[in-house]
Amino acid sequence: MADAPNLPPPTPLGLTPYLTIRGGRGQEASAFYAKAFGAEEIFRTLADDGKRLLHCRLSINGDILMFSDDFPEMRGGAESPAPAGVVMHLQVDDADAWAKRAVEAGAEIVMPIQDMFWGDRYGHLRDPFGHTWSLGSSKKG
Repeated sequence: MADAPNLPPPTPLGLTPYLTIRGGRGQEASAFYAKAFGAEEIFRTLADDGKRLLHCRLSINGDILMFSDDFPEMRGGAESPAPAGVVMHLQVDDADAWAKRAVEAGAEIVMPIQDMFWGDRYGHLRDPFGHTWSLGSSKKG
């Protein structure tokens, strides 16, 4: 019997974000998300070139994030547009600490973490791959 293919675990039901990482930086993205957000890599498949990620699945704060490198050659050669119009939200135990760790890993502050009218500490970051993330946590005390 032939060896079984290396398959990821079943994808949970529900909404799962799937990002495209431009510029052949998928492996760098996996390392960044681990350092910035404590991501755990669940599964990865490299493309035939041995460099780009055909598929990667991470667990961040108990939820799934999937992504792959961009493959312009599969769409006539044009690179994917820069990420825009979507914000990935992470509700965490301490938005200030999570933002600090992400900035130390290379994220850029877009909107500083601050007290918001709905009762959270909340702000926005941009990762080195152009994706925007919001961080929120309930105010303490």
